[in-house]
Amino acid sequence: MSSSEDLSNEITLSKHTKTRHQGKFTASIFFVPHYCNCHRETSFQGGGMNGTAIENFVCVIFNVSFMNCTWHVGRTASRDTQYFLYWKTSVNEDFTGCQNYITDNYGRNIGCSFQNVTIKDKIADFLVNGSRSGQNILSYKKKIFLYRIEKLTPPLNVTVNCTEASHGCEIRWQPPRTSHTKRHACFKYEIVIENKADPKKTIKTTSKTARNITGNSYIFGTFSTEKRYSVKIRATDNGCLVSSSWGEWSTPVEFGEELTSTSYMLFLIPVLAASLILSLCAVRIYLKKTSPTIPQPKYPFPELSPEDFQREYKNQYIKHETGEIITIIEEMK
Repeated sequence: MSSSEDLSNEITLSKHTKTRHQGKFTASIFFVPHYCNCHRETSFQGGGMNGTAIENFVCVIFNVSFMNCTWHVGRTASRDTQYFLYWKTSVNEDFTGCQNYITDNYGRNIGCSFQNVTIKDKIADFLVNGSRSGQNILSYKKKIFLYRIEKLTPPLNVTVNCTEASHGCEIRWQPPRTSHTKRHACFKYEIVIENKADPKKTIKTTSKTARNITGNSYIFGTFSTEKRYSVKIRATDNGCLVSSSWGEWSTPVEFGEELTSTSYMLFLIPVLAASLILSLCAVRIYLKKTSPTIPQPKYPFPELSPEDFQREYKNQYIKHETGEIITIIEEMK
């Protein structure tokens, strides 16, 4: 049976009409009435040899818009068996083939990576069929609600504000990023607060867990200024079209003794620097007042203007001429 024939047979089966196969055929159907947070899944296996169809088909949406689908090769599939994945999110669409396969050591396709996936309330149809020269491969089809397979991202912007007077801390955060819901009420959270160990103070590591927290804040009421803590948060569904599995943990945020000491040092360093400068200024002023004053000559080398220089030259010249005349007269006598 060709890939196109398998695809046609699977589409016919989704319409619940009778279909004939020359090979063996098995079908399993599971339905639950449609309502919020509902689930309906249908899987089919078309004609071919038993054990050649894929197994353990799993898809996961992560980082809002990325999706990976993986599977195991059939138990009786040979090394030259090859599988192909097709999917669609609307009955009005055609199946689209995978563009980025994941392969095993034998070059067989065992998964597919997708980008730019949007969830909303979409139901996706997945079809995996196979090919091998001279052998029919069982095809596999599965219908999945996309929101149910999303791995939620960590809550955003986790901050901690502690006050020593009340011995309490307010922990705040923002909901995880998703492509299909922006309502804060659609999420509930699990919070883990860990008290860090300190061998110097014989403090052991302990933790406190709070589950099913709604809203975007939590009050930690047993805060001690002598201890150091860390907090991490993850999210899950709270009655909307959101995955019921717990999402990714946020990066731990530390607070308590260590951060308090660091903040104190950041405040203390500028104060000490300013005090040192004032002390040096005071010493300099004191030394100026107590040191003896050495008198300095006033204008010891006055500067001569061009007129003063000419006048001085004339006076020297006149004195010189007068001296020569007096000398001549005395010799004549």
